[in-house]
Amino acid sequence: MTHDHDLELRPTAAQTEAALNPPPGRNGGDLVVETLAGLGATTVFGLPGQHALGMFDALRRSDLRYIGLRVENNAGFAADAYGRITGEAAPLLLSTGPGALTSLAALQEARAASAPVLAISSQIPTAGLGGGRHGYLHELPDQSASFRGVVKSVHTVRAQSQIPSAIAEAWKSALTAPHGPVWVEIPQDVLLAPTLLPVVTAVDATPEDVLPRPELTAVAADLLSRAARPAIIAGGGVVRSDASKKLRQLAEKLRAPVVTTPGGKGAFPWTHPLSLQSWLEDRHTTDFLEDADVVLVVGSGLGELSSNYHTFKPRGRVIQIEADLGKLESNHPALGIHADAWHGLQALLETVTERADPTAEGRVAELLGRVRERIAAQELTLEQGVLESVRRALPANSPSFWDMTILAYWAWSAFDAKGPNHLHSAQGAGGLGYGFPAALGAAAADPTRPVLAVSGDGGALYSIAELATAKQYDLNVTWLIVDDGGYGILREYMTDTFGEATATELTRPDYVALAESFGVRGVRTSPEALEEDLAKSLAAPGPSVVVLPAVLRMFAATHLG
Repeated sequence: MTHDHDLELRPTAAQTEAALNPPPGRNGGDLVVETLAGLGATTVFGLPGQHALGMFDALRRSDLRYIGLRVENNAGFAADAYGRITGEAAPLLLSTGPGALTSLAALQEARAASAPVLAISSQIPTAGLGGGRHGYLHELPDQSASFRGVVKSVHTVRAQSQIPSAIAEAWKSALTAPHGPVWVEIPQDVLLAPTLLPVVTAVDATPEDVLPRPELTAVAADLLSRAARPAIIAGGGVVRSDASKKLRQLAEKLRAPVVTTPGGKGAFPWTHPLSLQSWLEDRHTTDFLEDADVVLVVGSGLGELSSNYHTFKPRGRVIQIEADLGKLESNHPALGIHADAWHGLQALLETVTERADPTAEGRVAELLGRVRERIAAQELTLEQGVLESVRRALPANSPSFWDMTILAYWAWSAFDAKGPNHLHSAQGAGGLGYGFPAALGAAAADPTRPVLAVSGDGGALYSIAELATAKQYDLNVTWLIVDDGGYGILREYMTDTFGEATATELTRPDYVALAESFGVRGVRTSPEALEEDLAKSLAAPGPSVVVLPAVLRMFAATHLG
């Protein structure tokens, strides 16, 4: 008896001929790039190194586009953003030891933010593996051990025949919800050795869906349908699963107000009558959510930033839909539903009963009014004006990437992203240096629209080398650097806590001259001219730098007492 799938697996005569007579001059690195192409990759990021040269040599025999950054950590940030924008696993090619380890902070951010990054590193030659001290350049006793606590999964290769399957398995892992970075390592000799294995063609690595259990969604639907004051907290999982339309449909059916986390920016329309916007770092919003008798949390673990620094103490029932099993009920007891946000919301849409609530929109408007009054009382017109200028200058469909800087902390709460997957920051792990290299990755993913990067001068100094990358590949990124002469938020924290700041002040280069030395346009602006200067830079093709000398302040915290 012949099955249909038997016919599908039977090679054609042309395929048999190609397999029996592979092209000459290939090595293990060709198996890497052929597998990536077979999986659908088109762009790779990284830095070459001695042990990884087999992979990089193979790139010239492939159609893959290579974007080479100047620091491995920045290459990781660029791959992170490429993955966020495209929803594809972004290949990151690295060398052994120092090169690999330098990427760790970027991979931590990708893990925290569930960004699909496929890191492929070389290893010392096979003869040196096993933990002995052989004295190879870049040698570590157990390189993969340095990554196991950071990435989603680790995949090791010891022979050329393992390469396609290991990379396919890693690709599937990276793109199965929750998305995340994965680690593949291949010894130098395996990459360099000639290969007679057939050319790798199409590779199947379809990610698995994380589906909700129907008995759980039935209970959740009943709770939401009978709720008197339901509310929804939407996190980054809604954005990553492309579930924003499902979220809006459910909120409107339930008449439930929606607040988005920093990672969930844009998941719900900013000006919708049911939108609580993103003011989670505000006691008025915390009180509103605590007063809800049922809170639906979708795609968020309710971590530090999303819970107003763990001061949120829900009094009603919590329903949590979360693809990351480790985040399920990690901070609050809940009806925990392990599922991707899209599938979880779809299940609820099919089972909830439509609610009528004539008070919902009024309660939302009242809350937002109280938030505005609180901010207005603090005389923060400079900060609000700068953020508004950025919003007006940035095209509505352009993505923005924000470093850990005061203006970004404002953006988490007060910036209208104008849509899902438009605003990204390093709020997952909180490391410096994310904004500019991430924006380069986004520009590589979609060159049809300008991309904005926002950094403070402290974070900018992590990424200056990537001005060379921006120029080399003519990437359409405008970099706004808010220059306050130091680590502004740490200066503010230390002054508030200790009365004065230590180790926060920085010698200031001339960022405009520095940009121009790389052949990148630079302009020094002011709060009054910012909107015009930023809009001009965003409208011009290629990279540019806009420097705003300004000392910004944060709005007062509400979680300290």
